[in-house]
Amino acid sequence: MKIRDSGMPEEQWWESFFQPAALLHKMQLTSECKDVLEFGCGYGTFTIPAAQIVSGKIVALDIESQMIQRTKEKAQELGLKNVLCIQRDFLSDGTGLPDGGVDYVMLFNLLHAAEPKVLLRETRRILSKNGKAGILHWIYDASTPRGPSLEIRPKPEQCIEWAKQEGLIPVHDGIIDLPPYHYGIVAQKAS
Repeated sequence: MKIRDSGMPEEQWWESFFQPAALLHKMQLTSECKDVLEFGCGYGTFTIPAAQIVSGKIVALDIESQMIQRTKEKAQELGLKNVLCIQRDFLSDGTGLPDGGVDYVMLFNLLHAAEPKVLLRETRRILSKNGKAGILHWIYDASTPRGPSLEIRPKPEQCIEWAKQEGLIPVHDGIIDLPPYHYGIVAQKAS
């Protein structure tokens, strides 16, 4: 099941919205993280830079075969051996990963899903004891050049509340400003 109001624009345009390495740093993805999961890898915009940071592997999931193929191609071009791309309907079927199996989960531009707490619940399940979830989304502003409609675009406060309800506690009191179009939240698995 695709996430509502999704669909990827042309790759070069999409990637112009982000500075992935700097963004991942602000979102507390470090070399101390061993294994990572990315829900909805798209073109590998964040998968590839994350694979260059983490000490273990990154599992990149996407429902679209062309997104999986593009991410695989990028990893191969750079000789990255720690990227595992899997085509999977994670909304219906979960991640397929064991409990407590990853140190960091990337939930980037996804919580406009019809049931965001399903993703957050699965995130909590697969996170290791002190694992972290990075939540990134488009700011709540109609003037952004992309992003879901405002009717379904979550505000940061909503994401924080959903995360808390699913046992993920924000690491910071505030919201991480990721200009010009995004905000971020880092949450940790509650003990």
